[in-house]
Amino acid sequence: MAVDEAQRAEIQAKLKSRDEHMRESWIRAMEARIIRDELKKCQRGEGVNHLENCRWLAEKYATMLKENRVQGYKIVDV
Repeated sequence: MAVDEAQRAEIQAKLKSRDEHMRESWIRAMEARIIRDELKKCQRGEGVNHLENCRWLAEKYATMLKENRVQGYKIVDV
């Protein structure tokens, strides 16, 4: 069973799309990790005032946790 050029190009485009999706997903997850580390630093540095002074970081981290999850790529056999 030979694969013609059109099928080869379609498969390569699908693989490239999958790789880009996974890369972007991991980048968003790592951004959330950086925000988490900054939040820890802020909480340690501010001490008892961290609830007021680090609120913006905590809110940003909470939204990033909801939105920036690593999403896999499901292979569907037809």
